[in-house]
Amino acid sequence: MKTFRQVMSWVIPIVIGLLIALLIKQFLFQVVRVDGPSMQPNLQNNERVFCLKRSQIHRGSVVIFDANGVDPQVAVKTDYVKRVIGLPGDTVRSQNGNIYVNGKKINQGYISMKQRDAGTGNWNLKSISVQNSWLKHNGATKVPKGEYFVLGDHRSVSNDGRYWGFVPKSKIDGVVKVPSWAGTKTARQNVNKEWQHFYAK
Repeated sequence: MKTFRQVMSWVIPIVIGLLIALLIKQFLFQVVRVDGPSMQPNLQNNERVFCLKRSQIHRGSVVIFDANGVDPQVAVKTDYVKRVIGLPGDTVRSQNGNIYVNGKKINQGYISMKQRDAGTGNWNLKSISVQNSWLKHNGATKVPKGEYFVLGDHRSVSNDGRYWGFVPKSKIDGVVKVPSWAGTKTARQNVNKEWQHFYAK
C-alpha cells in the first residue's frame, strides 16, 4: 500500500500536468513551425511561432489554418500560414502592386514595393475565381459570410487564396505571434502588430 501511494504521488502530478498542457494547446495557444518560404521576409522556413487560439481575427492578421478541404491539392491535415486580407463581405482586387479592399488601397507596409510588384498580379475575386476554377466559389465577387481571403507575404511563391479561394473560420486554428527572441524587430512588428491602419492614408 505504501508503494502504491508513493507511485501515485508522482503519477497524479504528471497526469494533471499533461491534462493542463492539452487544455492549453486546445484552447489557448501552441507552438508551431513555419514550413516553406511563402511568408518571407517576415516568417522564415522552420521558424517557430505561437498560435493564439482566442485572438480576434482582423484584416492584416497572420493566421494558421488547416488547408485540408481548402486547398484541393491537400488531402490530410496540413497547416498553412497566411495573412488575412479580406473579411466576410469584403471585395478585394489587385492592380499594379496595390491591393484594394472595398475600393480602398490597403497599407502593405509589411512588404517592400518590389515584393508587392513581383508576383501579386492584377485581378479581382471574380477574375481569379474563374481563372483558377475555384471549386466552391467560382464567380464570387465578395468574401462569403464566415470565410476569409488570405495571401502569403512572398506573393511570387505563395500558394494562397488567389488559387483556391476562401478559408472558412472553422478551419482557422488561431493568430500567429512571433516571440521576442525570434526573427528581427521589423519582422516581429510586421506579424505581431494589430493593423489598425489597414487602409493606406
